[in-house]
This record gives sequence, C-alpha cells and structure tokens, in this order.
Amino acid sequence: MISSRNARTVANLAIASALTVLLAACSSMSLPSLSSGPAPDAEPAAAPEMPATIRSDEIVGRWGLASFQNPNDRARTEAAARGQCKQPYVIGAGTSGGVVMHLADQATPQELRLKGSPSGKNYIGPAGPAGGEQDREIVSFDGRVLVTRFIEKDAAVRYGNMVYVRCAPRA
Repeated sequence: MISSRNARTVANLAIASALTVLLAACSSMSLPSLSSGPAPDAEPAAAPEMPATIRSDEIVGRWGLASFQNPNDRARTEAAARGQCKQPYVIGAGTSGGVVMHLADQATPQELRLKGSPSGKNYIGPAGPAGGEQDREIVSFDGRVLVTRFIEKDAAVRYGNMVYVRCAPRA
C-alpha cells in the first residue's frame, strides 16, 4: 500500500510530466499562416549605400596629423599637425574609388570608402553600412583641415579626435 505522502508526490510528478509533454507538443506545432504571401526573409535587405558629400579625391594627399581629447585643445592641435608635415601621413587613392588609410590598430593601410548617411554625416571605413564599428566619422572638413573620430568606443578614447592638416605641395 502506498502512503498518502508518497501518493501525493507521485501525483505531482505525473502532473508535471503531463504538462511538460503538452508544452513540448505546443511549441513544436506550427500554426498556419494567415497571409497568402511568401514568408518574410530573416534578414532585411541592406539599404543602398548613400554617397558621401565629400569626394575621395578631396582628401587624397599629404597631411600633418595630430589628435586631441579636449575640444579646447583643437587650435593647438591643428598647429601641432601642421608641424608634422615634415613626416606627413599620406592618404592615397584607392583602386576602386576609395582612399587608402589605416583602420584603428592596423599596421597596414587598406582601401576604405567614403560613405554618407541619412542624417547627413559622412564616414570613412570599410564597405558596409555607414557608422559601423570600424568607421570613423568625419566631424568637420573645410578642404584644408579634416577632423575625424572613430566610432568604436575604445578606439575613440585611445586616438581621440584626429586632426589632419593639408601639407603644402612641394615646391
């Protein structure tokens, strides 16, 4: 004979098992779709790339380079970047219309794209959506001074706002 305490435990286990089986059956059933069209794709289609308002040929050239963290240091940093023209940072023209620059923490430069965004911001980075983790935002550009900031937080902290000052052409 089963004691009432054991009977209660057995009954509770039986109920729990039955509920588990019912839940498993419910989750494996697929409900018919009410729409007659094809099932939507798992990934939305990538938005078409927007052209940047700055052309790649506008930033190809020799640049003095410096960086700042504090916006109050910008004027001093521009002067320091001008002084770097003795050993300029060269932004080259890429073979497919981009520019050749370094990504954050990369020793070898590679071709990057200038990308626009719906918000009107411009970015420099590898192919892909504007504002990606490897991109840098073009904070300002007037033809002579280019200021960029990396999107990825660690790189932004390490490198700060990068100031490129165009070096005069060689005489």
